[in-house]
Amino acid sequence: MIRVPITKIRQRNIKKIATFALILIIVSVTALPALGEDDDDENNFIALDHGYTVDYYKCYGAPVIQASITGDPEFERGETADLKIKIANAGAISGFKRLNANQKRINDSIEETIALKEMGEEEECTTAKDIEATLQSETKYIEVESTGNFQNLEELETGHIALLSYTIKVDGNAPAGNYELLLPVTYQYQSNVRTVTADAVNLGITDVDYAREYKTKTETLKIPISIKSEPKFEVTSVSGNLVQGENKVVKVTYKNTRETVAKDAFARIIVMSPLSTEKATVRLGDIGPGEEKTASFEIKADSDATVKKYGVNSEIKYLDDDGDTKFSESMKVDLPLKATEQKFSITGIAILLIIVIALYQIVSVHRKRNQNDENVSGDENE
Repeated sequence: MIRVPITKIRQRNIKKIATFALILIIVSVTALPALGEDDDDENNFIALDHGYTVDYYKCYGAPVIQASITGDPEFERGETADLKIKIANAGAISGFKRLNANQKRINDSIEETIALKEMGEEEECTTAKDIEATLQSETKYIEVESTGNFQNLEELETGHIALLSYTIKVDGNAPAGNYELLLPVTYQYQSNVRTVTADAVNLGITDVDYAREYKTKTETLKIPISIKSEPKFEVTSVSGNLVQGENKVVKVTYKNTRETVAKDAFARIIVMSPLSTEKATVRLGDIGPGEEKTASFEIKADSDATVKKYGVNSEIKYLDDDGDTKFSESMKVDLPLKATEQKFSITGIAILLIIVIALYQIVSVHRKRNQNDENVSGDENE
């Protein structure tokens, strides 16, 4: 009777266990791939030591995130706008490299099938995950509202796009021209996939097919926008005074302080009681950059209007470079009101003369009476 050494029996048992575990892995990879995919997102993040995984392929590829504005990238001074930014993933795989890796105790043809399965999993390297994007402005003339400024996406596969929405405010005194907003984007992507070997069974891990490695990348995308060139006006001088109860001509001079022509401009003044006007709009024509034009307004003040300085609003209506009608910001025009000059009427003068003559007659009569009294008293003394 032939006696088999105990060590050989143990080796045979280990081989049987390893072969059985290997069959389970092959079945899970080839016959039941869906089960691995359902559980892999959580379980494949398990950091397995390289002694329990093997790497068959190296994939060359990563996400490529691009950004651009949807709609018109030109904005006006003083505008509050919803900025729509489209981000796209243009990542592509440039190739694969078969590594010199193999598992022991696995048939070569079966192992190559397992290796090809890993290569298929490597194709996810171009998908960006856990994307975080925050819009920033480096100029004081453009403000990005903090509410809703931070936005995130769960994932963006290659060839797909997503839309981000932000709110910006353009300063009313912002110089016209081109600007850049910054969009720092942080995301994760799969940098490598390793196939879990049968040895992982000894760790009690039976439902994991792949160990996935991820990297985090941050890049800053530039978002170009522009601020439209347009006229801006200010009142440079006001001449003329208002008088109670009278029509007076007031001249208002406007200046175009910006870099483009205001075409076919009209000046309008807005007055309210106790002031009034029959013609509130005056045509000024074209007003070039730095040019001044003067409008004359005839304004009447009520006779009982309070004597003070009145502030009235004025604006310019004009055509822009596109032929669209535009209105300037409201401008304040200060109009001082004077009291009516006191004048005597003819009737008043006549009454005054009558009074003066009457007083004169009274004084004359009084004087004559006094003289007569003195003469009478003189005769009696003689």
